[in-house]
Amino acid sequence: MQENSRVSENISQRHFTNSVLAYITPWNAAGYDLAKRFCPKFTHLSPVWYNLKTEGTKLALEGRHNADTEWLSELRLRGNAQVLPRVVLEAVPKDLLRNKKQRDKAINLLLKECKDMGYDGLVLESWSRWAADGVLYDASLRKMALQFVKQLGDSLHNFRSQRNGQPLQLVYVIGPPYSQSGKLQAHDFGPEDLKTLSDSVDGFSLMTYDYSSPYSPGPNAPLTWVHSTIKLLLGDGGKSLANKIFVGINFYGNNYILAEGGGAQAITGRDYLSLVDRYKPMMRWKKDFAEHFFLYSDDQHREHAVFYPTLMSIAERLEEARSWGAGISIWEIGQGLDYFFDLL
Repeated sequence: MQENSRVSENISQRHFTNSVLAYITPWNAAGYDLAKRFCPKFTHLSPVWYNLKTEGTKLALEGRHNADTEWLSELRLRGNAQVLPRVVLEAVPKDLLRNKKQRDKAINLLLKECKDMGYDGLVLESWSRWAADGVLYDASLRKMALQFVKQLGDSLHNFRSQRNGQPLQLVYVIGPPYSQSGKLQAHDFGPEDLKTLSDSVDGFSLMTYDYSSPYSPGPNAPLTWVHSTIKLLLGDGGKSLANKIFVGINFYGNNYILAEGGGAQAITGRDYLSLVDRYKPMMRWKKDFAEHFFLYSDDQHREHAVFYPTLMSIAERLEEARSWGAGISIWEIGQGLDYFFDLL
């Protein structure tokens, strides 16, 4: 476990000067301590706490029981990072979008939670749910979906943070377009959507990870793919909006079984160090992906391939974001190794 403790003594100096959004999850509690310890390195912190759901004919915001007010108070003493909890919009999409009263109610619930809890804004995740429900294939519903996000952002901007007097912020989560041809599909979030929302949304958390799967083992986020995703999203002449993009960087990895039938398991830093300690594998660098990986055989003689971030792979992605003038979003800091933060 020695590598995990090799952290620079200077834990407050920022090396990556663009925006840094870090997600924290209740199921990887180490993230709470890391957020406090390295607070000056972040501009935005997003604890994954809330879900907005449909209950019968009503809407309910669930998750306040997750909110750790003592942790919030300690954060305030350690740095100026803005706290924007994540809300996943699980309300039945068509009911919500077609009903003005429902839309207004949803926004009022979210605003009230920000005011009651003293948050600096919210991170909203809804696009992937809308895509899965077929909402984005219907032109009128797609328009309503964008209108809802705009309305939420504008409503948040009308209120000010109790902490710093700044307007409350909205960061919107978007998935990468998985286009091989460079052409966007109906459900993809593209350049026109970015422009439509740019005045109302303060940042876009771009999920540039999970490129590979158990059915197709490989890198978590090949750098060439990250580059082409950003390029596709910004479109022609869209670089002026690049500063609103938080390029996703994974602090987790994947352990793939390469034998027939396959399988995969997401791994954290602790898992990774345990595998390295046990199997003492040879690290390999794949230039096309700009990621390290290693192979090993388990006790049942099954071959595994492990892809997990390293200082070199993270540095390459920070440089990619920097070259666009973009920020980064980290999913999620409780899964990483402490010395990753030296690069931020």
